[in-house]
Amino acid sequence: MNAIAPDTDDLIELRREFHRYPEPGWCEFRTTVRIVEELECLGIDEVHVGPDALDSDERLGIPDSETLARWFERAESETDRPDLLNQLTGGNTGVVAVLDRGAGPTVGLRVDIDALPITESTDTDHRPAAEGFRSTNEGYMHACGHDAHATFGIGVLETVLESDFEGILKVFFQPAEELLGGGKAMAAGPHLKDVDHLLGAHVGLDRPTGTVVAGLDEALAVSRFDITFEGESAHAGLVPNMGRNAVQALVTAASNMYGIPRHAEGTTRVNVGELRSENAANVIADRATAKAEVRGGTTELMEYMRESVYRCLNSAAEMHDCSVDVSVIGEAIRWDCDQPMVDLVANVAEGVDGVDDVISRDALGASEDATYLMRTVSQNGGTATYLGIGASNPSGHHTPRFDIDEAVLPIGVSILSTSVLELLA
Repeated sequence: MNAIAPDTDDLIELRREFHRYPEPGWCEFRTTVRIVEELECLGIDEVHVGPDALDSDERLGIPDSETLARWFERAESETDRPDLLNQLTGGNTGVVAVLDRGAGPTVGLRVDIDALPITESTDTDHRPAAEGFRSTNEGYMHACGHDAHATFGIGVLETVLESDFEGILKVFFQPAEELLGGGKAMAAGPHLKDVDHLLGAHVGLDRPTGTVVAGLDEALAVSRFDITFEGESAHAGLVPNMGRNAVQALVTAASNMYGIPRHAEGTTRVNVGELRSENAANVIADRATAKAEVRGGTTELMEYMRESVYRCLNSAAEMHDCSVDVSVIGEAIRWDCDQPMVDLVANVAEGVDGVDDVISRDALGASEDATYLMRTVSQNGGTATYLGIGASNPSGHHTPRFDIDEAVLPIGVSILSTSVLELLA
């Protein structure tokens, strides 16, 4: 069975619309509305939005209320669906779409929908700028292909809807992947519990169009933190001994974090960024903040690094008589693909027009919170895989010039749709 993707021009038009209106994690208000509108046009059986799509209590990295309000108001000005927007208040974005054809397997497809805080290139040889679909939300762009992923989700639903099958297809339009904040919440929601097989996909990955990796493994487990040291201000020249220096505590902690011993059992990473203290040169700092992250080749190695960071923070706070608060703002685990799903996708891809190179398994090398959904399905007795679909991206991911070869859109929809239908057969 080889599914036929929707019209390529329609897929391109939809991808370009998503590209024009990028929104960051938990602020995907307009994006969520447009996805639901497309699902309504298709006549999807069930559409779950907002808190009904995921477990709101498990969200990580939710922006402050001012940021949420700004993006919400922007979406209000660009859509005419207050009924939908009212369900998304507080950053409850994302959608779960369900096609229900009765008894049979339940297959899930996870796609992500958020963008990045990157200013898109205006170069004349950057196709979105040259052809008029560059980001209209200045300072933000789809620099990782999630516009294509959202298009995949809708294209797969349209394709499968027109096919004969028995069972259930669920498409998870997940928010906040770039924050590593949405996967855990969607995995903890009510819609994944009965999924027997799960597919996830990513375009680009610096591979040419026509190349498919049926199983991407070895995603680095990661944990990201917001760190705040609190001390007491004092005159730096007159009575420095009366202060409790938050900057000194933060710098000590940062230096010690880089000194955490690397682990013999695999890859470990640590990085500290965005150190900030808003104090004059003649004032002992009473407050200092930073963002940091740790990664590991396995979840256990990431946890080793995370606990080591906590020790560094607490010991630096004690040394300099400060307090420290640390909150996890994003997290992902490692979870590898199941061989039966890898084999199925590889066999399907071999028969899809436009595919000329199929690789069974390879390392992802980055981090990805689809692993939470994969783990949940696998631990419930199901199978999952995360595949890569080459798109000849002319620039690396997370760069101002990122783009894709739009020929990947029908290729991706065909691979995913045919795989879904094989699993439902």
